[in-house]
Amino acid sequence: MSLLKKALHAQQFVCVLEWVAPQSDKATDADLCLLMQRQYLAGMPMVAAFADRVGHRSDVTSLRNFERYGGSFPALLHLSGKDRSAEQLHQQLQHMQELGLQDVLLLSGDRWPGDVAGKARVRYLESVSALQQARLCMPAAVLGAALNPFKYLEEEGLAQYYKAEKKLLAGADFFTLQLGFDAKKCDEALQWMQQQASPKPMLACVMALTYKRAQFLCHVPGVTITASMLAALAAEEKSGQAWAQQRAMDRLALQIRGLQLKGYAGIHLSGVHTQKQLAHLEQALQRQQAVIQTLAQWEMAWAGIWGTAETPPVTFAPDGGHWTLGQCTVQAHPHEWMQYQRMHRWHQRLFGNASWMGKVFGAAMRWRLWQLRPAAQLLHQLERCIKKPMVGCDTCGNCRLDQTLYICPETCPKGLSNGPCGGTQLNRCEFGDRECIHSVKYRVARTTEQTHILRHVMIAPVPVQTRHQSSWPRWFNKRDAS
Repeated sequence: MSLLKKALHAQQFVCVLEWVAPQSDKATDADLCLLMQRQYLAGMPMVAAFADRVGHRSDVTSLRNFERYGGSFPALLHLSGKDRSAEQLHQQLQHMQELGLQDVLLLSGDRWPGDVAGKARVRYLESVSALQQARLCMPAAVLGAALNPFKYLEEEGLAQYYKAEKKLLAGADFFTLQLGFDAKKCDEALQWMQQQASPKPMLACVMALTYKRAQFLCHVPGVTITASMLAALAAEEKSGQAWAQQRAMDRLALQIRGLQLKGYAGIHLSGVHTQKQLAHLEQALQRQQAVIQTLAQWEMAWAGIWGTAETPPVTFAPDGGHWTLGQCTVQAHPHEWMQYQRMHRWHQRLFGNASWMGKVFGAAMRWRLWQLRPAAQLLHQLERCIKKPMVGCDTCGNCRLDQTLYICPETCPKGLSNGPCGGTQLNRCEFGDRECIHSVKYRVARTTEQTHILRHVMIAPVPVQTRHQSSWPRWFNKRDAS
């Protein structure tokens, strides 16, 4: 049994140390080995987490990174779905088994620099499908999934939690929160998990926050840094770099102490790369553990560590967003409702068993003619010409509109069909050029009382081989087979 699995089963607070490797830096390799030789951080067992292709395509994969260290310490591998097919994931999982690895965190992945909506597509294997595949391939593995609770509008917030329910169904054994600093949202995520039929352990991603780092994080999708947070951090910076660094480490230690008291299973520690940083954090943690014994004490300390005489009170919610779990008031816009009704009627007519149009259309789509290349190409162009103006269809060859409330998942720049990624901000897509389609889908689902689709219907990934083909013959052949 892996160290992570033992710690989670024993309810022992664990430190997962995230490592993003440079392309080639032997000194850094030695630093990680020295960090992991400690084995514990202020009483917490340590596991190394190898990040997977964080930046560019040329970045080292988590498996390749792990192999550089010869398996000399406990490890959790990240596997990102960006630019990775189901077949490639299977190869990675098989390689993991050969190396004796059983702990993996499955992610859809952040947008790559240069990946622009509307241009050449980078395909993403989303985490729900990856979890299902990993559970089949590695039944005894410890599978992790991500959750971003730092959402401040109903649509993006509940869409996140609904997708997390699918991740539970797909086989997730634990969740890691994406990076955030809003304690109320951490409480909210824990509350959500405790309401599930079979609650799973939760870790939280944490990082020492300085003014310069906060400026960088303002441009990281899914991370919320407010103006008042920046003002408080800027005031610290003016008092001197050494003071600001110590303040950031104290705040990180206090955040970790709060997570311990709240009932989290551990932390996913990011941004710590040297022995000196880890030693400073351990000292700060030991001080906090000695002083902070209750949540009431922690809440007072947390409010105080953000406050300065020169800056206004810090708020963690962005302007225009104050949603909390339990608030359900949003409805579909009139044009969204009309689009759903129109598409639903046509779907019943053309693809239903009962209508005469469906019977005629189905009989026509079963013709062997469509197996001939010229006819297949003609049918593909016809379907694309009809559906692209209506729903933005990219003719994936396996139409899922009936499972996505007639909102085409191909209009998501990442092609996600089971729910949103963590990169939205106030319903805006991570790519910044549109509203997240899953926010629209949430409004339609709630208005039509079909939120069960967002929570329980597992939508399979599209095989590469079927793309840019007509889905119509395949639809009727599948229905006949079932």
